[in-house]
Amino acid sequence: MAQNDDYRRGRHVVSAMHVHLVFVTKYRRGVLDDEMLPVCEATMRKVCEDFEAELKEFNGEDDHVHLLVNHPPKVAVSALVNSLKGVSARILRRDFTGRVNRAIMHGHLWSPSYFAASCGGAPLTVVRQYIEQQRRPA
Repeated sequence: MAQNDDYRRGRHVVSAMHVHLVFVTKYRRGVLDDEMLPVCEATMRKVCEDFEAELKEFNGEDDHVHLLVNHPPKVAVSALVNSLKGVSARILRRDFTGRVNRAIMHGHLWSPSYFAASCGGAPLTVVRQYIEQQRRPA
């Protein structure tokens, strides 16, 4: 098997689990700016490290952010999301109090919902075809 840097290796598992996350600000208010996004990225990168995950890509606009995270199988996406949103909201509200609070977001930075999609690897049709073509023992 060829060495692939996208694979995570553990004692009993080799995995390549990537998730695309999108977080939207509460009421889709345009409160994020060029000064806030780097702080948000650094905070989310640190949270990912705490979960033994890696923030591969980050970008955002004034009302939402996109993340590409490589995470180990032991990490539940919902737990990672909860921490990412909670810690980043606390840091951004602390460091940019006037900008975030003046938007009248009732004490919240992020909408309670989020988008998550697994990504990477082969498309489902290719995986399905590969599994169908496996030789069954007679």
